[in-house]
Amino acid sequence: MRVNFTVNGRPQEADDVWEGESLLYVLRERMGLPGSKNACEQGECGSCTVRLDGVPVCACLVAAGQVQDREVVTVEGLADYAKHRQDTHPGGGCASGTCGTSLDEAKRWQSKPTDGRAGEAAPLSPIQQAFIDAGAVQCGFCTPGLLVAADELLENSPSPSDQDIREALSGNLCRCTGYEKILDAVRLAAARQEEAVQS
Repeated sequence: MRVNFTVNGRPQEADDVWEGESLLYVLRERMGLPGSKNACEQGECGSCTVRLDGVPVCACLVAAGQVQDREVVTVEGLADYAKHRQDTHPGGGCASGTCGTSLDEAKRWQSKPTDGRAGEAAPLSPIQQAFIDAGAVQCGFCTPGLLVAADELLENSPSPSDQDIREALSGNLCRCTGYEKILDAVRLAAARQEEAVQS
């Protein structure tokens, strides 16, 4: 089957998708977006977390055919998604299904060269920067899923309590840390977000 959907604000098409093919496989192997990690393939670890119509899901559990005409945001698109929220919905978020790239905008999109450094030229989303600043990245395998889950939390709950943060990240496993630096990163991003809204 052919699946048409939006990934990180850009229309995409996947051909010859078989019924049992997961969204994770399509993103990683067909679209070259390796950020979402393939770990447990059972929805237990959260390493493959993406946002589907704004909601965090484990991409390993979503059949590719289920994303027809829907919007997916991966860790690779977090910076653009955060910028869109800031520009279009200051202090708020995108209601499911109301945001995205128009067909005209998508047709005009062109890849822009960077200065040659491996990804360093691209701006980061606030949660990505907070993870770096708080030292929340260790081996990095769980980081994409944690970032996507934390981004959704901060969009819907700008000033989360520690319990809110723990609950939002409870589906994401990290084997390197005691989670404290990860919690610090989410707290830092929330504080920066609140400061930006007040100024």
